[in-house]
Amino acid sequence: MRVNMTVNGRPQRADDVWEGESLLYVLRERLGLPGSKNACEQGECGSCTVRLDGVPVCACLVAAGQAEGRDIVTVEGLAARAGVPEGRLSPVQRAFVDAGAVQCGFCTPGLLVAADDLLARDPDPSDADIREALSGNLCRCTGYEKILDAVRLAAARGGAGDEAGRDGREG
Repeated sequence: MRVNMTVNGRPQRADDVWEGESLLYVLRERLGLPGSKNACEQGECGSCTVRLDGVPVCACLVAAGQAEGRDIVTVEGLAARAGVPEGRLSPVQRAFVDAGAVQCGFCTPGLLVAADDLLARDPDPSDADIREALSGNLCRCTGYEKILDAVRLAAARGGAGDEAGRDGREG
């Protein structure tokens, strides 16, 4: 089957998709977007989190055919969604770098998508709100404190939107 969808603001088409193929597989292997990670394949870890029509989902649990005609945002699309020029980091991505929340990086894409979604809905979340929003994402490298710090920092800087005056580059 052929699946037509919008991914990170661009129309995309995947051909010869078989019935049991996941959205995660299509994104990574057919569309060349490796940001969403394949870890548990059971929707337990959150490493493959993407936004499907604005709702965070585990892409490993979504059949590719269910994405027909729908809008998907992956970690690769966060900067563009926030209005940040190409080659620069979104506010949430920048905050994760600045707060030292990136360890091995395997869980980071899912955490970023979940945090971006939270801040788009609630620009000033409580700690309980942050914990709830990130509860579906497992990290094996940290004690989560730096991740929570990063979301707090992103919120303090203005949430998921564009950061005026910041270029989003390290250094």
